[in-house]
Amino acid sequence: MKHIVEALEAKRAAARAGGGEKRMANQHAKGKLTARERIELLLDDGSFEEFDMFVEHRCADFGMQDQKIPGDGVVTGWGTVNGRVVYVFSKDFTVFGGSLSMAHAEKITKVQAMAIQNGAPCIGIFDAGGARIQEGVQSLAGYADIFMNNILGSGVIPQISVIMGPCAGGDVYSPAMTDFIFMVRDTSYMYVTGPDVVKTVTNETVTHEELGGARVHAAKSGVVDGAYENDFETLSEMRRLIDFLPSSNREKPPARPSFDDADREDPSLDTLIPDNPNKPYDMKELIEKVADEGDLFEIGKDFGKNIITAFGRLEGSTVGFVANQPMTLAGVLDIDASRKAARFVRFCDAFNIPIVTFVDVPGFLPGLKQEYGGLIKHGAKLLFAYGEATVPKVTVITRKAYGGAYDVMSSKHLRGDVNYAWPTAEIAVMGAKGAVEIIFRGDIGDPEKIAARTKEYQDRFANPFVAASLGYLDDVIMPRETRKRLIRSLRALKGKKLENPWKKHDNIPL
Repeated sequence: MKHIVEALEAKRAAARAGGGEKRMANQHAKGKLTARERIELLLDDGSFEEFDMFVEHRCADFGMQDQKIPGDGVVTGWGTVNGRVVYVFSKDFTVFGGSLSMAHAEKITKVQAMAIQNGAPCIGIFDAGGARIQEGVQSLAGYADIFMNNILGSGVIPQISVIMGPCAGGDVYSPAMTDFIFMVRDTSYMYVTGPDVVKTVTNETVTHEELGGARVHAAKSGVVDGAYENDFETLSEMRRLIDFLPSSNREKPPARPSFDDADREDPSLDTLIPDNPNKPYDMKELIEKVADEGDLFEIGKDFGKNIITAFGRLEGSTVGFVANQPMTLAGVLDIDASRKAARFVRFCDAFNIPIVTFVDVPGFLPGLKQEYGGLIKHGAKLLFAYGEATVPKVTVITRKAYGGAYDVMSSKHLRGDVNYAWPTAEIAVMGAKGAVEIIFRGDIGDPEKIAARTKEYQDRFANPFVAASLGYLDDVIMPRETRKRLIRSLRALKGKKLENPWKKHDNIPL
């Protein structure tokens, strides 16, 4: 018996060695951890249960029959994050560059299927060179099998992709279909076609970083939801994110003990809005002062900065915060902000996370670039997302809510459950000056008349009471009471049950 046990240990050691010490040392020299080290950092100590450690590829072409390494370039299994079950796969760049074979794909689809069936998040760690060319169409079939599970799992379990090295070609489409993607600065990149192909086809000379680095995707394309400095920070942040999320769509958001008083008031919020209506203020300050312990996990921090999307907690339970940010473009809605917020709202709705919306929006961004880029369709995504959402929705208008942007930002007309406004709120078709110049265009040559008309318009609409008198607002509240009123509203909405008309699926304006 002893020799059998020793043989097993030897096989395990060979599998854990991956591509060997030299290749592991190369990983470390690049500032990257190995596939197994990443799993150990992500999961609770000693919780990892590995699957398919001894799986090998079945390719016999191009001499591959003589190159077999147990595990075949990906480590798969399950473990826990703060005691909650998660499934994980981590591509091993030291084995065939992490390239995907059919056997490699089967390992990934196994944990994906188990995650869906058992109602637990699935986290993929990517560090690979794409399809294994020696296997041809089989590797492509393997990709499609993974994509299919991404699709079936969408809205059923949280799916998170972490790009920690190269991710190119077919590899990029699995992360693209997951709920969140994060990257590591300087050591990771993702693109459909690499710099050499780009040079050949378009004659553009670009580096890996310029084409698909973390800075590009976090700030310009919006493909990823965040970028971190190194593997350690990235994986510790993933543990934080998982803490905010339910394990599946069958569960309510996780709750944890909160030591922040639910009735806490913050007098500083009474002076958050500047006297000058055109002066910006930091909306993030409001969210931090309202959320439990000021603890937030921001999504898409560097992209579409004119809107904030973040997970936080109220009375210990997860909520999704969406807020216009006056510090950037005056908080206006544009293509990037609409896309970013719409996706976040839909995620929250899919996973039973209540949505709290703070509104200070002067409208949609005008201009040729926006119109040519399809602002109408992109703005409609956010409108559609809020309208179809059936989770509890509480909205607070802090200052401007102008034009169609008022409707879009979780208004009462889109089935907002509780809609509040601060006394500083202005709800109108547009600002006073623009409105007067249209209504009284014949008086434009008379500055005194225009000034009087502008003051008249401001007195009529630069307040929340017209909307309140029509029932479009449920109350006008003191800013200092915002946290208390939000928590009380969400308590009352815990038993909310709302279903949309039966449909196979909706047809959101993509």
